[in-house]
Amino acid sequence: MFLDEVIIKVHGGKGGDGMVAFRREKYVPLGGPAGGNGGRGGSVILVGEEGINTLGNFRYTRIIKADNGENGKSKNQNGKGAKNIYLKVPLGTVVKTKEGAYIGEITHHQEELVVAHGGRGGRGNTAFKSNKNQAPQFSERGLPGEQRELKLELKMIADVGLIGFPNAGKSTIISVISNAKPKIADYPFTTLTPNLGVVLHNDYDFVAADIPGLIENASLGHGLGFQFLKHIERCRVFIHVIDASSEDPYQNYITVNNELAKYNEELVNRPQVVVLNKIDLLTEDKLNQVIAKFDNDILLISAVTQTGINEFLDKTVEILKTAPKIKLEIPYEELIENKTEQQLYTITLGDDGIYSLSGNVIEALFYRTDFSNEVSVKRFSYQLRQLQIHERLREAGVKNGDTVKILGYEFEFYD
Repeated sequence: MFLDEVIIKVHGGKGGDGMVAFRREKYVPLGGPAGGNGGRGGSVILVGEEGINTLGNFRYTRIIKADNGENGKSKNQNGKGAKNIYLKVPLGTVVKTKEGAYIGEITHHQEELVVAHGGRGGRGNTAFKSNKNQAPQFSERGLPGEQRELKLELKMIADVGLIGFPNAGKSTIISVISNAKPKIADYPFTTLTPNLGVVLHNDYDFVAADIPGLIENASLGHGLGFQFLKHIERCRVFIHVIDASSEDPYQNYITVNNELAKYNEELVNRPQVVVLNKIDLLTEDKLNQVIAKFDNDILLISAVTQTGINEFLDKTVEILKTAPKIKLEIPYEELIENKTEQQLYTITLGDDGIYSLSGNVIEALFYRTDFSNEVSVKRFSYQLRQLQIHERLREAGVKNGDTVKILGYEFEFYD
């Protein structure tokens, strides 16, 4: 099944917890701390795979979770890091948050993009040994992995895109010039999914895409609409296929170009090879009348009888050799929207009259604290004082005995 848009949830694995342990070997008095560090949680990584052209792998798998890292052990043994999860996606896959913020894009074979980082493992008590504290009684918990809801959108990458009205003969052409085997029938909208084919002509090879037919107002969603217009954005050259036997071939040509301009004005400036197909169905006089309406050079072919195919491929290869590569530019606004700032903390007053602390740094300190360990809790309180949170809370109006929330957990404030 062809699938070019999908929403998935990805979860990086939690980092393993550090351990509190001490050496207890015989004949080793005052052995000191021996708690190992936790291992890093697994990450979720997208990998480009040139052998696939659909996001169908995600049809039934919409939630992907990486494993957690292993906890630290005694005798200074660090926990193992969890294995990453690698998900194969077709080239041209654009990754955004569900809200639309740009994250990245896969354009090359074996290119990797981390979409959910695994959490860092917590440090064992050995890591906190110092001259002042030679037997630390606390360790750190591992950080949680990233959790994201993502939108994957496929924009096929092909050198050449065959565009034109439905039933113009695009599928027949690509079946003749390449190894593609699309569905072919004598009615509109036979092609409901883009087809890719590799073309080899005079020792020059290129990838061609058969794009489902466009109609008037396709840029507004009519017909198959912009569901497949996005697939032509990456094509360096357009093969504009026109049905010579249609009621008004020239008007069809104008209509398709207008829809390209409405969708993206830059597309009109791409090199085009204009092909008049099905010439075997016209008399010589009728064919000359059609040709006379076109100002630019057009190629005459019949995909069924393979008339003019070699000349058509010669022209396509000639243009491809000089056609510029498509630059993938990320809108400035999307880059800013996706930027994550290291925020110490913010204080907000909820409708219930309870103050809440949030922010990257304060949340990381919270996750690392083992609240079942009294020494670890005291260390957390000390870290809050170092960040001057107590002063900021007092300035916000918090008094002794008031409740303060961090990540949904409630604490009593004592000055």
